[in-house]
Amino acid sequence: MIRNISATQTKTKLETKPNRKGRRRRSRELALQGLYQWRVAGGTVEAIEEQLHETREFLKTDEKYFSDLMQGVLANLTELEKHIQPCLDRPLKELSPVEFAILLLSTYELASHPETPYRAVINEAVELAKTYGGTGGHKYVNGVLDKLAVQLRAEEVKLQVRAKT
Repeated sequence: MIRNISATQTKTKLETKPNRKGRRRRSRELALQGLYQWRVAGGTVEAIEEQLHETREFLKTDEKYFSDLMQGVLANLTELEKHIQPCLDRPLKELSPVEFAILLLSTYELASHPETPYRAVINEAVELAKTYGGTGGHKYVNGVLDKLAVQLRAEEVKLQVRAKT
């Protein structure tokens, strides 16, 4: 017997796939929120972390990674800004708070987490910018991080380019 299946019953795997974010992605999202809060409203890293610890989302994060991101970015702020500024077409302070936070976060990951492939860092940053940033902000973030990857992960980038040719 042949059954008629309606259009609403035929969903692709993409449509039915649950939204599964990894613990590290959630850590990045919360760190982005914390850095945004720090940039816009100020406050200490300890107070911001404590506030974020109380959210329901925090239970789904990699706590150690989240703390490393928050504390690492703010402890190395001047150095990170020195890496980022030459790759920009405007002063760092003129960036939106979201793009500013994403670039700080991603630059810290590129510089301090060599175990994470540079393409993964850039892809995660682009996804954050698409979700939280302004229209077209993800393209800007992608371009800046491509330049930064050449500086901070020169060997890895060279190997990637050779593998493609």
